[in-house]
Amino acid sequence: MAGVAGKAVARPTKVAREVHQAVTRRVFGALGPLSAPVRVMHDPLSAGSYRAVGAALRAPLWTAGLLASTTAAETSSSLAESRVGALALGAANGIVGDRLARSHPELAVGFSLRYDGRDLSLSRAALTAAYPEATPRVAVFIHGLCETEHAWTSPFPGSAPRRTYGQRLQAQAGITPLHLRYNTGLHVSDNGRALAAMLEQLTGAWPTKLDSIALVGHSMGGLVARSACHYAEREGLECVPRVTHVICLGTPHLGAPLEKAANVLGWPFARLPETRPFAELFVNGRSAGIKDLRFGSCVEDDWCDCDPDEFLRDRCCEVPFLDSTSYYFVAATLSRRPHGMGGLVGDLLVTHRSASGTGRRRRIPFEPEHGTHVGGIDHLRLLNHPVIYEQLKAWLADDRPV
Repeated sequence: MAGVAGKAVARPTKVAREVHQAVTRRVFGALGPLSAPVRVMHDPLSAGSYRAVGAALRAPLWTAGLLASTTAAETSSSLAESRVGALALGAANGIVGDRLARSHPELAVGFSLRYDGRDLSLSRAALTAAYPEATPRVAVFIHGLCETEHAWTSPFPGSAPRRTYGQRLQAQAGITPLHLRYNTGLHVSDNGRALAAMLEQLTGAWPTKLDSIALVGHSMGGLVARSACHYAEREGLECVPRVTHVICLGTPHLGAPLEKAANVLGWPFARLPETRPFAELFVNGRSAGIKDLRFGSCVEDDWCDCDPDEFLRDRCCEVPFLDSTSYYFVAATLSRRPHGMGGLVGDLLVTHRSASGTGRRRRIPFEPEHGTHVGGIDHLRLLNHPVIYEQLKAWLADDRPV
């Protein structure tokens, strides 16, 4: 962790160095051969100065890291298994999770089923021990960007835990709840493939006959659910006919305004050598998962072999719904009605048009009766709200077991 922090602290020095180099290259280029004597002395001196500053900034954090590592070795508690630690890791993975997976895998969140604060193996023995009263119907809850499974209990940091949708469904409808944790900084399609593989394992190892699987995704989680269905069908997996419901809560099917705004901001800054380092550090350095939210990317073809920072180009492929599955959406707005300014503002992060999939150019094929609007709430309240729970229970009552 200290290594990552040290790099983060020293990174502005790298940006300053790159801006300095870009400006001096432009000046020296304009002067031509006349600049050669000055450049011979300038370049090594400036490079050495920036290296010294970067090393000075990193040194205290590396020292702190060595001291902290001895303390960490003496405790058995894992950062990922505490609520506060999970919150920090979830946020970090959402922002730079793709880079963590490449450079610091020990800090990258893995794709896992969670039970009682720990990762749960998908073996029949482990599932039987964890769910001794397993039912033929399960609901898999998939959190959104920068979140973990704890978000369903306490959507706001520091808020008191509440009964989750899953706990209520288990008590009132006999549906066994399963909660996931995954690296939201990775591409949605990568997490979709991982979810499809997990559902296949679950189908074969569930302690009792598995009749139906409902996927309930908040925000990005809805895109991951749609992606998993696509890849499961394409690979001919046995779990496909068991997926009876996909329910998307505030999912940016057509994109998120903030990600589009970040793209608009970063694009001009990346055009000039003098401002390009600032664009890479402050704007375009966000994770692949965040960039997938620009237009609601679900599959690899949406982003493969293209510039992830190209200017507002929607490359999203159509991802058909599974024939055997009912798809639903919940769209929230701060206003009581979804029209006018309320529709534009949406729930602060996702507009009503995007959550309902009703775009001018693209349209997500939800049935008219398979969507609902909840007014007067924001994006995070979708995670735990009595009105939404009642709607979930009603939709899941329409069960079509295999």
